[in-house]
Amino acid sequence: MQAIIWWIRRDLRIGDNPALYGAIQAALANGRALIPLFIEDPKLWHATATPRQQFLHAGLQALNQQLQLLGSRLVVCRGDALAILKQLVEEYSVHAIYAEEDYSPYAQQRDSRIRNELPLHLVTGLVVRHPLTILKSDGTPYTVFTPFSKAWKAVPIKRIPLPAPDSLAPSPADISCVDLAAVQGNSNFPAGETEANKRLENFLHGPILSYAEGRNRMDLDGTSSLSPYLRFGMLSAVQAYHQAQNVLNQTFDTTERSGIETWINELIWREFYLSILYHFPNVLKEAFQPKYRNIPWRTSQADLHAWQQGCTGYPIVDASMRQLLHSGWMHNRGRMITASFLVKDLLINWQAGEDWFMGHLLDGDPASNNGGWQWTAGTGTDAAPYFRIFNPILQSKKFDPLGDFIRRWIPELKNVPVRYIHEPWLMNPQEQAAANCTIGKDYPSPIVEHGAARERALQAYRA
Repeated sequence: MQAIIWWIRRDLRIGDNPALYGAIQAALANGRALIPLFIEDPKLWHATATPRQQFLHAGLQALNQQLQLLGSRLVVCRGDALAILKQLVEEYSVHAIYAEEDYSPYAQQRDSRIRNELPLHLVTGLVVRHPLTILKSDGTPYTVFTPFSKAWKAVPIKRIPLPAPDSLAPSPADISCVDLAAVQGNSNFPAGETEANKRLENFLHGPILSYAEGRNRMDLDGTSSLSPYLRFGMLSAVQAYHQAQNVLNQTFDTTERSGIETWINELIWREFYLSILYHFPNVLKEAFQPKYRNIPWRTSQADLHAWQQGCTGYPIVDASMRQLLHSGWMHNRGRMITASFLVKDLLINWQAGEDWFMGHLLDGDPASNNGGWQWTAGTGTDAAPYFRIFNPILQSKKFDPLGDFIRRWIPELKNVPVRYIHEPWLMNPQEQAAANCTIGKDYPSPIVEHGAARERALQAYRA
């Protein structure tokens, strides 16, 4: 028996999957079997499963159910990718291996090594546009978002979403593989392509129309919450773009068009950070801007731990961090506020925050996570200027005006009046007793005074 391998990496879907489409065409052309393969790479797998790994496993289970309905099944192997692929190529006379190209340094090195020895065909599917297609006139990559986005939008997108197959040829029955570990799904983010498509439809029929403003309100359900699904390719970026564009073409309302265009810009930000990682892989190890590689960061395990656990004494920061710990996700405005607080108020290295987010986010992606942290820290491409320091109190009042988001994630503050919800330490003893919340006991006092911390950060950056 001869076979074709569809090597699944970050494309856990059946619809609009160029790698699967290419594998199917190759299999049909020569009457070969199709092997849907996922490889658990120990180098990418930690001993203790993170929420993201659990989400991935749940996504694999959902994908396997889809494949079984189509007459196939998922083959899961554990070990070195090259060794596993070599063995399968020899045992099943594999003619070709189709996979979606990834852009992390590890993925690039791994795939380069495999292509030197095996018939690996990489296709573009993780992004709408390959990083090599959006370049300046001199052939160098963009390092500022606005000109990148203009170049990205200037060229018509010809590829349309590919249809999902009606059926698949069964994979060889004698392939030895590991069982998919049973995992408890995340109730906030059920894994799989079906859930991703449902969320996209719901978002396009409502929140996207007011997204330009609604995306910043932490007390409202104004975001798409699609990032975990895009992270693992349970949703295609091309599909998301085309469906958003279709909605845009059907409305002439200024506010609605602004909302849709703002969300499409978020998809382009994702591609911008993937392009940066592709062209400048060193950003995962150091600041993009050399002048900010020697900032005199503080080392305070106590402050770092307080930030990690949502116990800084600043309600909007703590509510966001607890949202992350509980759900594996954080509102984007919360990501900016908490990142600014760690880097600017506590003067702790942004890389400590980057690591913590990667260990807890369902959508933790090396490119976007690094790009977001370096933007906030002022050390990266197209970064916020170093003197832009979020005031957590003003941010809280603006984006959670009544404190609904804070009360949801910090129950000890549920009885605090609106006028104190953003600054509960201002309550006098009688008011604290009435709110059943003693500051310093039931909820911590602020671990730093924002005004003084701001000046400290400015001095460190100027130095």
